[in-house]
Amino acid sequence: MSISNPITPGLMSVVLGIVPVIVAWLYSEYLHYTKHSVSAKAHSDVNLVEIGKEFVKEDDDKALLIEDGVSLQAAAPKAKPSSAHSPLIRFVLLDESFLVENRLTLRAIIEFAVLMGYFYVCDRTDVFNSSKKSYNRDLFLFLYFLLIIVSAITSFTIHNDKSAFNGKSIMYLNRHQTEEWKGWMQVLFLMYHYFAAAEYYNAIRVFIACYVWMTGFGNFSYYYIRKDFSLARFAQMMWRLNFLVIFSCIVLNNSYMLYYICPMHTLFTLMVYGALGIMNKYNEMGSVIAAKMVTCFAVVIIVWEIPGVFEWIWSPFTFLMGYNDPAKPQLPLLHEWHFRSGLDRYIWIIGMLYAYYHPTVESWMDKLEEAEMKFRMAVKTTVALVALTVGYFWFEYIYKMDKLTYNKYHPYTSWIPITVYICLRNITQSFRGYSLTLLAWLGKITLETYISQFHIWLRSGVPDGQPKLLLSLIPEYPLLNFMLTTSIYVAVSYRLFELTNTLKTAFIPTKDDKRLVYNTIAAIIICTCLYFFSFVLIQIPQKLV
Repeated sequence: MSISNPITPGLMSVVLGIVPVIVAWLYSEYLHYTKHSVSAKAHSDVNLVEIGKEFVKEDDDKALLIEDGVSLQAAAPKAKPSSAHSPLIRFVLLDESFLVENRLTLRAIIEFAVLMGYFYVCDRTDVFNSSKKSYNRDLFLFLYFLLIIVSAITSFTIHNDKSAFNGKSIMYLNRHQTEEWKGWMQVLFLMYHYFAAAEYYNAIRVFIACYVWMTGFGNFSYYYIRKDFSLARFAQMMWRLNFLVIFSCIVLNNSYMLYYICPMHTLFTLMVYGALGIMNKYNEMGSVIAAKMVTCFAVVIIVWEIPGVFEWIWSPFTFLMGYNDPAKPQLPLLHEWHFRSGLDRYIWIIGMLYAYYHPTVESWMDKLEEAEMKFRMAVKTTVALVALTVGYFWFEYIYKMDKLTYNKYHPYTSWIPITVYICLRNITQSFRGYSLTLLAWLGKITLETYISQFHIWLRSGVPDGQPKLLLSLIPEYPLLNFMLTTSIYVAVSYRLFELTNTLKTAFIPTKDDKRLVYNTIAAIIICTCLYFFSFVLIQIPQKLV
């Protein structure tokens, strides 16, 4: 097996860090097995004794019961007094009670490390073959619509959820609907990459704008309603967005900006958090919200519209946001970040606006559903016709532009198809209550499928390289290979989604800021020590040559 790039300190740090976790996990599994096997034997002995009770005298029964109690206590492992040491110290000392309590967490860490190893083997070694991308419009559309048909047949669901605002079955932009929305967009987005379907470039730009719109909509709705600006909530949010991508960067020696969706969502999530978090006691005042919205627009205009400001603000963060595509080494390091973030610089604010007026629109829809049939049908027909007309003109005069021209108009027009879709998807109460749960399930793992595609579905083979090739597990059989690699890819993505949430629960307490700060400091110290030690280890062979 040959490796396409040298071992880095980051990769070595992960390897060194996982070794003691493996030891602790194996020991915890041994303790768990021993405890349950002995306990099972004790229960078996108790059952045998109980069977013989009817053949002994009453006095003997009491003696046997006492003996049973002694045997059970003797069989159980001795409980050690709860240690006052920190979790890290207890882990280092292999504290038995601590290891048993955290056995599933240790197992989750090991499983995550194995999946990261699979990433590395698929994309950085020659264990598996590569194949070239090939686009056929007929096959592309066939596969996509086949998925839609199968989803409709197998997972069509009618939801009866109640509105959080008025308790009625309005469900305007409900969670099932937005998850389904993300799901069908993500499938097209991924197929666009897999088949190199360049003709859908403009559609993909719209889909990404939809994701960013949801970032503004979802985060504004949460903070405006829950008013939860706690450190724990912030940490959970950052963990969800960046846990997987950080380890992907470390293990595969990639830049953060290779996975540009992650920094984009992180940035706009932080901006929503900051907009509502500052002076959050006054968020109930419409004038304050209006001022915050205007301020957000002003910030975006200053940073992205005035030449030189973006570079001046972000140049200190080039180490994080810089990206050098091996295929385009002549571009400035911040070019990719400027281009990607600039395309959707306004749409997150539009999402915030739609979230703010969400209760108002729901109340209008509530009144409309209670109106007379003729009036109700007239209003809905008018809304549908207007939406279709606007969508048609957008499609004819904006969407059909070549991609370079379209990119210039996209930041100012992406709200149009989003609004059209929302109007049509919510035109009737019954229609907005339907969803295809298979697509909604795929919508829940969009982040994981986005990151994983680079390494276990597609291939780049080099650090920071765009995935120009396909992973080939069945050479010479492209459709069978597509079936197999896609099945593994989706399964791995779902496991990464679950592991991310499992580890988030383990390491980010919801109501203990002191422990959260301790965990953060401990993680920083451990990572620093591992990196330094790894750097030294890698330098030793070079010094000896």
